[in-house]
Amino acid sequence: MSTAAAPVRTLRAGTVLADLVPSSRVRDIALVVGGAALTGLAAQVSVPVPGSPVPVSGQTFAALLVGTALGARRGFLALALYAVAGMAGVPWFAEASSGYAMPSFGYVLGMLLAATVVGALARRGADRSVLRTAGAMVLGSAIIYAVGVPYLALATGMTLGQAVAAGLIPFLIGDALKAALAMGALPAAWKLVGRKG
Repeated sequence: MSTAAAPVRTLRAGTVLADLVPSSRVRDIALVVGGAALTGLAAQVSVPVPGSPVPVSGQTFAALLVGTALGARRGFLALALYAVAGMAGVPWFAEASSGYAMPSFGYVLGMLLAATVVGALARRGADRSVLRTAGAMVLGSAIIYAVGVPYLALATGMTLGQAVAAGLIPFLIGDALKAALAMGALPAAWKLVGRKG
């Protein structure tokens, strides 16, 4: 008597998690709107940081997760929708804020770029192992800060050193925890998909 092994799903190169949903224009629209909404909801999980106009929030984690799961194009569109709707008055930036005049708006712009980059990396398999996911999350976070911190300095009149102290240093531990969550969740999702295939 022989036991048949469970079939293993072979996924083509360049596949991101969202590609596993049957393809259609409606799917793409739903994924983009859903990615924007997820980011807006996660932004409401926020904690003020003493001495900083930037709160700790879930929006950076959501933006990186959206980019990785949806891929570069849909990730960009989801974060662009999030940014444009927030600028137009939808109160779904951190602390239920909206508009572009706030000092933390640079981080939103950084998230748009970061989601695109991590989405492109995910198409190259960066979300399939713990170490590669860690690298993608670190790079995505660095992009967010590379845009957000200088914007914070310009918007508030802080020196770059002050902006780093107020808009980067207090967030490093939280970002490490967010990266650890992604390092566990994304490769686990791929393993689960492989087992069900």
